[in-house]
Parts: sequence; C-alpha cells; structure tokens
Amino acid sequence: MKGVYAFLLLSFIFLTACDFQSQTGPEISNADTLTKENVYIEPVHPTFYGICIDSLECEKYSVKSGENLSDVLFRYGLDRKRIAKSQDKIKEVFDVRKFRAGNSYYIMTELDSSKTLRHFIYDISPVEYFVLSISGDSVSILKNEHEIVSRERVVEGIIETSLWNAVVGQGLQWELAMKLSDIYAWNIDFFGLQKGDMFRAKYIERWVDTTFIGIDTIKCAMFYHNDKEYYAIPFEIDGKIDYFDNDGNNLRRAFLKAPLKYSRISSKFTHSRFHPVLKIYRPHHGVDYAAPKGTPVMSIGDGRVVAKGWDKKGGGNYIRVQHNSIYSTVYMHLSGFAKGLSQGSSVRQGEVIGFVGNTGTSTGPHLDFRVYKNGKPTDPLRLESPSVEPVPADSMPKFTVKRNCLLKELRID
Repeated sequence: MKGVYAFLLLSFIFLTACDFQSQTGPEISNADTLTKENVYIEPVHPTFYGICIDSLECEKYSVKSGENLSDVLFRYGLDRKRIAKSQDKIKEVFDVRKFRAGNSYYIMTELDSSKTLRHFIYDISPVEYFVLSISGDSVSILKNEHEIVSRERVVEGIIETSLWNAVVGQGLQWELAMKLSDIYAWNIDFFGLQKGDMFRAKYIERWVDTTFIGIDTIKCAMFYHNDKEYYAIPFEIDGKIDYFDNDGNNLRRAFLKAPLKYSRISSKFTHSRFHPVLKIYRPHHGVDYAAPKGTPVMSIGDGRVVAKGWDKKGGGNYIRVQHNSIYSTVYMHLSGFAKGLSQGSSVRQGEVIGFVGNTGTSTGPHLDFRVYKNGKPTDPLRLESPSVEPVPADSMPKFTVKRNCLLKELRID
C-alpha cells in the first residue's frame, strides 16, 4: 500500500511540473524574442568637424611664418590645377590673403599607403572654420561655426597692487579687468587704487569646447574704492545700454578719469617740481603717465582738435583738444598721431588720438597730460566731471525691479 501511495505522489509531482513548464515556458520565450526584436543600437562613427573619420587619418598643424595656402596644399599632393580650383572655391567663403601664421589647420587623408588628401580644415578664428573637401577633380567648400556655450560666473577679487593682478592672479581672464575698467572709467581712478579695494562681478563667458572666446557682457558689478561702493547696473534707454548706479545715475561722465590704460603715474600736478632734465625747479601743471612707447592715448571727452604739432618748449609732439567753452586738454611727448587726425578734427570720448612717446624734453616714454579750465591749468586728478543723463523718471520703476534682481544675483554665498 505504501508503494502505491509513493507512486501516486511521484506522478502528481511530475504532472504538476509539466503543467507549470507548459504555462511559463512559452511566456519567457516570447518575452525574450520581443526584447531582441525591439532594441536597435545605432552604430557609433567618430566625427571631427562634422566629418566621419573612421576611415581617415587626421593630423593637426600650425601655419608657419611666410607660408601661404598654396604651399600647404602642394605639400599634400595637389597639383597646380587642383590648387587653383581649390583656392577659387575657398575665395567664396574666405580671403586667402588672410591665411595667418600661427592659425591651426587639419589634414585628413586616406588610411592607405597613398595618403590621398580628402579634407583640409582651416580655423579662421576660434569660432569660424572652413572645410575644403577633395574627391578626384571635384572640390567643395563649407564654412561653418563651432557651437558657442555661454557660462555665467560670479567672482570677486581684493586689490593688492592693481586690478589686473587681482584678476589674472586668481586665474580669471584678463578681459574681465578690461571690461571693468571700461565700465568704471569715469568714476574710479585705476592708477590710485589702494590695497584692500575690492570688486565683485557677475558676467557671461563664451566658450568653444575648452577654448575661452571672450566675455559677452557684465551683468552687474560692484567696486569698493575709497570707502565707497560703486554699483554698475546695465539698463537700456532708447535702444542703448548704459551702466547706472543704485540711484539710476549714469556711470558715464563728460570726461574719462585717465587718457590711457594700464600705466602708472610718475609725476603729479605741482607748482614746483625738480625737472629731471633741466635740473631746475619749475611748475608741472599736468600728470605724467609712464607707459611703453606706442601705448594708445585717448581723448578724455568729446571735442575738437584745436592744435596739433611740435611744442618748442619741450612738449614734443602734442595735441590740444577743446571740449567746450570751459575745458580743454593737452597731450604731450607723443611718438605719433592717430591716422587722419588733423587740426579741426572732431573727436569722441575714448577715441585714440595719439601714442605714448619720448619726444621733446623727456627722460623716457610717458604722456604729459594737462587740463585747463577757463584757460588756467587745473589738477587732472581733481577734475570733477558731470554725469550724463540719468534713468528717466518714467523708467525708474522698471529700473528698480531690474536693479533689485541683479543685486541678489551678485551675492556670493
């Protein structure tokens, strides 16, 4: 009897297992089949400048001094006929006379022993490039641009010696110093910065891959100088963007603080100074800015050139600009004048009118800059310049909203 029960139990287990397999087996099999039929993996082909390079060899070079485009193409096996055809094509998108030493180019050739040239790529700039494609006697050209990525940054720096060192010293782009000096050119004397002065700025950088292209715009800034905070809020009025302080006053002034950038003051305004050449004491009614020969000199304000030439009293090459009925400025010891500038020419604020030199009675390259008020010399470093138009009253509500938002973004947590 026990043997019968054992037989029946084994039979039941066997039949149950078969039934379970008949129910579950097909479902698992179908699911596996469906998965394989619905998943498709796209083959990956490496590309460079939009060109599939899995069957090409790519090499990078730099244009050598004195090298032209035909030299490069000839080196890689193109005969004169195809070089001429290639240059004609390239001229449709690029002036071949601007083929610059130092710029990068890429050569793409077949992987076989013939090393046949298929593509020539030239970087016109960090953003623009063209691709010359060659197939037998057929030549095509494509001009394109890399994708530019914008990145926002909020940074700050403390002045130890100069704005330039405070920016570059912490690994920031030197262009930030240039931008800030342009914005605050009317309000801050960058030759008189003190240790402990500081800045904070929010701005947008432009990048192509890992290459910095430039600063697009300063979204807002604050500069602490002489125990005062100078804010810079961009705001558009009548289609033009200017920077304003917290109260809506324009940061632009009638006169710039200085007629050149990034130099140092070697001598200030005084009624008695020992002249290094003449060896006598006499008045020095100007400010000397020591700077390398050739440094651009700018007019500090709008005006008209009333004198240009040689100063027989030791000033060398000089320019006098009359700004209005009250103020005029003089720029001396110039190495040369801006092209096209003549007596009677109108000049704009910030326009280059000459270049730092060592002409006349001078011991080294510098600019002797002088300001006259009603015909009498006045200290340029004490010149009080009136502001230009503030934010109009009807635009103040909109300006206030933008100002408050930007100042919150300027904080560094």
